[in-house]
Amino acid sequence: MTGSGTMLWFKSSYSDDGGGNCLEVAYAWRKSSYSDGGGGNCVEVALHPRAIHVRDSKNPGGPDVTVSGEAWAVFTSAVRVT
Repeated sequence: MTGSGTMLWFKSSYSDDGGGNCLEVAYAWRKSSYSDGGGGNCVEVALHPRAIHVRDSKNPGGPDVTVSGEAWAVFTSAVRVT
């Protein structure tokens, strides 16, 4: 993956350095509906075909955590508010 900010670009796993068919795809960060402008706990997620990326929306240039789709499903099931 390359880039930073709101869009990250990644090259298709079928692309190679031999000049064959190449495709780059971008994905966007989405802020949690529970986040607000008051400086509270804010989280953003970016869905990717092979992983879920999570970061602090107050620090978009900072580090992010990457988890598998399966791990994300377990996490969101555990923290879901009813």
